Amino acid sequence: MSTAGRVPETWELDGDDARETLKRIGVRRLLRDAFMRLRFADGFSHARSMAFATSLVLVQGLIAIVGFASVVSDGSIARSVVRVIRSAVPGPAHRVLTDAVTQAYRAGTSSQWLPLVLGTVGALITGATLFGQLERGLNRIYGVEQDRPSVRKYGLALLLFVSAGALGAGAFVVFAFGRSVGSSFGSEARTIWDVARWPFALGLVCAAMALLFRWSALRRKKAWSWLAYGSALSVVLWSACTLGLGLMFQVSTSFGDTYGPLAGVVALQIWTLLSAISVLYGAAVAAQLEAVRAGEPEVQDPHKLDDVPAATDAGALVSTY
Repeated sequence: MSTAGRVPETWELDGDDARETLKRIGVRRLLRDAFMRLRFADGFSHARSMAFATSLVLVQGLIAIVGFASVVSDGSIARSVVRVIRSAVPGPAHRVLTDAVTQAYRAGTSSQWLPLVLGTVGALITGATLFGQLERGLNRIYGVEQDRPSVRKYGLALLLFVSAGALGAGAFVVFAFGRSVGSSFGSEARTIWDVARWPFALGLVCAAMALLFRWSALRRKKAWSWLAYGSALSVVLWSACTLGLGLMFQVSTSFGDTYGPLAGVVALQIWTLLSAISVLYGAAVAAQLEAVRAGEPEVQDPHKLDDVPAATDAGALVSTY
């Protein structure tokens, strides 16, 4: 498995250091070097694994939510979930998730607790797997070749899934039920809330991303201000990918005809893959910014190059065996 150049652990860094470092290196060079760091760390392979796990987490989490709706006998929760999925998940991808919601709600009519239990257990298992893979990806981006021992790794992954997932769930609640919550306000307050709830929800997602960047990698924790650039970029890229895919699926007349009944699955995998790449690229930006501050901006481990034979002719290569 490839690993990028190691990022030295730094101390006593604050937001002023981050701004000065960004000003010195320039945005264009930082983004370019971060992309190279992502490549050398085999980030796209990690993104593919994360994408598959993310799709499983989404399905299991939705089943758990609908199971809860069945237990409390509140069909409006399931309807709100379906409405948000259709508006937030691009194109045919939302069909896979809404079908899962519909099927879980039907199962809940005969056995109220079954969808809740299966969805919750499944979400916890797949969530721990997802964040365990995230740790591996971030470690390679920072040049760390060894992950935590398995028990600590997946124990922390489960804890991060619960904590960061709570922030993500808060953002989902704002998206799903924000309008109904605002209906209880006065007309002026409702207008303010309808506008403010969107940046508030995105702020929760940014906070969840920064939490993952701070604790997942096996290294000394940086100041939150150093993670702000990477986490904000991840959210911006994720939003752009979601909107771009939604527009593409909307104007495309051949995607559904090409993939037929698999269109929803393919669209979901494309969306989760681009989302995972957005997360890891944001982490690579944060790592590269810190590497520049530490005075070691090389994105490839120079020791890896020592393994390449220095011989330039076939005879010299043969003589080495």
